[in-house]
Amino acid sequence: MEVTRLFDILPYYLENHPNQDAALAAKRNGEWVKFSIQDYIEITNNISYGFLKLGIKPGDKIGIISSNRPEWNMLDMAAMQIGAISVPIYPTISQADYKYILNHAEIKAIFIEGKELRTKIEPILPEVKSIEHIYTFVDQGVFNHLDELIALGKENPAPEKVQKLSEKIDRHDMATIIYTSGTTGNPKGVMLSHDNIVQNFQRICDIPAKWSNKALSFLPLCHAYERMLVYLYQYIGMSVYYAENLGTISDNIKEITPTMMTCVPRVLEKIYDKLNMSGKKLPFFQKIIYYWAFNLATKYKVEDRSAWYEFRHKIADKLIYSKWREAIGGNFDIVVSGGSAIQAHMAAFFSAIRMPMFEGYGLSETSPVIAVMNRKKGGRQFGTVGMAMPGTELRIGANNEIQCRGHNVMLGYYKDPERTAQVIDSEGWFHTGDTGVLTEDGALKITGRLKNIFKTSFGKYINPQAIESKFEESAFIECMVVFGENKKFAAALIVPDFEFLKAWCQKHKINFTTKEEMVHNKEVISRYQKECKKINPNFGDWEHINRFELISDDWQKMNFFTPTLKVKRNEVEKYYAEVIEKLF
Repeated sequence: MEVTRLFDILPYYLENHPNQDAALAAKRNGEWVKFSIQDYIEITNNISYGFLKLGIKPGDKIGIISSNRPEWNMLDMAAMQIGAISVPIYPTISQADYKYILNHAEIKAIFIEGKELRTKIEPILPEVKSIEHIYTFVDQGVFNHLDELIALGKENPAPEKVQKLSEKIDRHDMATIIYTSGTTGNPKGVMLSHDNIVQNFQRICDIPAKWSNKALSFLPLCHAYERMLVYLYQYIGMSVYYAENLGTISDNIKEITPTMMTCVPRVLEKIYDKLNMSGKKLPFFQKIIYYWAFNLATKYKVEDRSAWYEFRHKIADKLIYSKWREAIGGNFDIVVSGGSAIQAHMAAFFSAIRMPMFEGYGLSETSPVIAVMNRKKGGRQFGTVGMAMPGTELRIGANNEIQCRGHNVMLGYYKDPERTAQVIDSEGWFHTGDTGVLTEDGALKITGRLKNIFKTSFGKYINPQAIESKFEESAFIECMVVFGENKKFAAALIVPDFEFLKAWCQKHKINFTTKEEMVHNKEVISRYQKECKKINPNFGDWEHINRFELISDDWQKMNFFTPTLKVKRNEVEKYYAEVIEKLF
C-alpha cells in the first residue's frame, strides 16, 4: 500500500513488518513494556472510537502535553485518522505559554502527563474556554484518564465511521500544529500537512542500513526533528524504545543496544568530554596510548583514508575504541545529530569509534529537514550539514541567508498570515533566518543566525555563534554567550565545565571549594584569560574576546536552553544585564 497520510504508516507497518519484536516500547516499573504493531493499531483505533463518542470532529484540536511514551504516538495517530489536528506541546514551558497556546489553538481535548505537570497546568484551564475534555495518562483521581477513553472506545466501536472520515482526508490537509519553542515572543503555530512530513521521511528512508532495526528516542517528540524521525522509524519497520529520561540514556543504550538514535551536540559533547577526562587518571604509558588513539579519532575521514591511517585506526580500535563501545553500548548504524551544528572534529571522533555521525539541518517550518548527510560519495563532509534533501531547492540569499523551496515548506503560521508572509516570499522561498555557505560540492555549512549578528561601535560585524562554537571546543568551557552590539569590543559570559575545572584545580594544587567561589578565584580567572588568548587569533582583531565574566549558575535549571539545547540568548542578556554592562 502507499503511504500518503501519516496514519497510513500503521497499516503499512502491519503489512510489511507484522512480526517485528516491538513497534513501540517504554520502561515501566523497571521493565521494558513492548507494544506490537497489532497492539498499537488496536489501541489507536479504540482511542479514535472514544474521540468520536466524545463528539470530536474533523478540525478539532487535540493537545498532548507529555514526555515521550507509546501513548503519545497512539493519541497522535488516533486524532489524525479522524481528521482532528494533533497539537503536541512541550512539557517544560511556562504557565503563560501554556495559556497562550491552549487558547490560540482552541484546544478541545487535552492529555496531561504526571502530577507535576497537572498541578502546573490545572490553574489556567478555567481560562481556556474551548477545552471540553481533560485527561491524564494514568489515574490521578482528579480528571478522567486515558484507560477510560480506551474503554469508552471499546464499548462504542465505529470502524466504518473512522474509515469514512480517513478516506476524506487529503495528503495536503493540515495534520498538526507545532508551536515553536523559540527564544523570543509568543510561540508561533507551524501548520504542517500530511504531505509535508510524509515526503520528508520518505526522501531519507534509504539512509539507514537494512539491518538497522532498533531506535532509541529521548529528544522531545513534540519537536519536529524527533517526531519526523520516529515516523521514519515506523515507516521502515524499526522498533522504537523510549528512554526513561536524559539521565538514563547510557543505561538504556546498554540495555537495548540500539542501531540508531538522534542526538543534539550538547549530549555528544558530554560523552566526548567524559572520555577525554577518563584518560587523565591512567598510568603514564597507558595515558600516552589513550590520547594517541583519542587524537587519531578526531582526524577520521569518511572517505579517502590513507593505508597508514587505516593501519593505526585498527590498532587504536583494538586497544581503545572497542573498550569505549563496550562502555557506551549500542550497535550503531547511524547517530543523527541536529538542533545545532556539531564541531567537525567531534563528528569525526564519534564516526571513528563506530558511532557514525550523520548531520541534518532544518526548522519546524520545513517539516523539518532542509539538508542532510547521505551515504553517497561526498555525502558526509564533517563541518557541513549535508546536501539539500531531494525535491528541495536550496539557495544562499541576501546577507548569506539560507533559503529553501519545495515540498517541505509549511502551510503557514496558524492564524497569522502576516508573519507567514514575512518568511515565505511570493515565489515560495522560505527565509530561514540562518546564515550559511555552500561548498563546491553543494554541501551546506551553517555560519550563524541573522538576528544574532551585531555591529560594534566601529561598524564591524560580529557573528557571535561562530566565536562561541570555537570557544566551546575548549575543555574548560561548557557554554558561552558573546555580546557587544554598539560597543567598542566583544565580551562574553562563560559557564565553565566545572568537572574539568575541578580536575585542573586538583592537578595544580588549587583547593576547589564551591562553584560560586571558584568563578572569582584569581588563578582560575587567569587560566581562562590564557584560554582566550589562545583562541582569539582564530578571529579578526575586532572579534577578539577582550573581557569575560565566569558564571556559576546552572543554565539548564534556569530554563535558559530551548528543548534542543540552544541558549535563549535574549533571556540570558536580560537576566545578566548588570553583569554585561560592567564588562563594557
